[in-house]
Amino acid sequence: MRPLGSAEELERRRHRAMTLVREGFSLNEAARRLGCNASSVMRWRDAFHRGGKQALKPRPTPGRPSRLTGRQKARLIRYLLDGSMSHGYRTDLWTTLRIAGLIQAKFAVHYHRDHVGRLLHSLGWSCQKPARRALQRNEEAIEAWKRRDWRRVKKTPRGWAPISLSSTNPASS
Repeated sequence: MRPLGSAEELERRRHRAMTLVREGFSLNEAARRLGCNASSVMRWRDAFHRGGKQALKPRPTPGRPSRLTGRQKARLIRYLLDGSMSHGYRTDLWTTLRIAGLIQAKFAVHYHRDHVGRLLHSLGWSCQKPARRALQRNEEAIEAWKRRDWRRVKKTPRGWAPISLSSTNPASS
């Protein structure tokens, strides 16, 4: 698993390991000071001997490259901030299916709706669910009803309570 930190921080860590090894510290001591495994320090040392400082540079992250460029992602965010109604939808609610359609229409790039969530997460967006409440909801009337009538209509004085403490599955005893 890749350790936390930017690529530059990890490169500095590798160079610090090589400095400690050159100063005469053992692999175990260098690893302890850096908070990593001795096998990592040994791997970095061997790479350094084979390829010099260039071998300690970070490599690109593996995986398929994004189908949208950085500019396209910035434009997508602007489109999303405009709201879905400005793109022809009847409600101002973005769904992954709608966003996939928007990406297809604006950038001619196909994304499956399941992958749109990952794309949005990488852009710093998160899933939001609207509260299911009526527009005509009257909070004061609800509170007054709770104070006035709720105790009368609930089933037990303390609220819900289990009927029995024993298990409902006879095979579990």
